[in-house]
Amino acid sequence: MKREEIESTVRNFLIDEIEIEEKNIVPEALLKDDLGIDSLDFVDIVVIVERNFGFKIKPEEMADVRTLSHFCDYIESKVGDN
Repeated sequence: MKREEIESTVRNFLIDEIEIEEKNIVPEALLKDDLGIDSLDFVDIVVIVERNFGFKIKPEEMADVRTLSHFCDYIESKVGDN
């Protein structure tokens, strides 16, 4: 999966399922502070990522993920350009 596909999929589920305003979805956006993603949203995101990308998020691997760009980097490292 290419980076553009990952970013598009992430953007779409953040808008449609987590209900984040599209204007706030920028690469440097902080997941908690700028996008307001809380622990309940994160549970939903885990399910959505598994459904869309086919892997389970490990909380310990997400410890250093702060921005939307880092989140896409994390997904890309798991699915890459297979």
